[in-house]
Amino acid sequence: MTDSRDLRMSDCRKIFLRDFRLDVSIGFHAAEREARQPVVINIDLFVSLTASTSEADDVRHVLDYDQVRAQVIELAHSRHFNLQETLLDGIVAICLAYPGVQAVRASTEKPGVYPDCRTVGVEVFRMRS
Repeated sequence: MTDSRDLRMSDCRKIFLRDFRLDVSIGFHAAEREARQPVVINIDLFVSLTASTSEADDVRHVLDYDQVRAQVIELAHSRHFNLQETLLDGIVAICLAYPGVQAVRASTEKPGVYPDCRTVGVEVFRMRS
């Protein structure tokens, strides 16, 4: 299996960022290079319970999602991305670099690209190897 039902995820806590909206320079069409576009990002982090304890009620004992958010903002504003896949792979790499993160499910979406679709996007699920 390649999702949260995998037994390797049974000792994990899921930490998530939902509908995180950023304006990003993204797209390979000429018109898309003229202005930033809204991108909606969703991230599920599967963090080992041993790396995410609540016993001490101290942020130093859990994954600090403020840091994850800040790094994703920095990445998204760092350059132009031709593809959502490139941005998404960078987001996943950021997340998997945190100790205790066993897996990441993340997606990017570009709303309003087509008049007959609410959004278009890509999603990936990756486990620490």
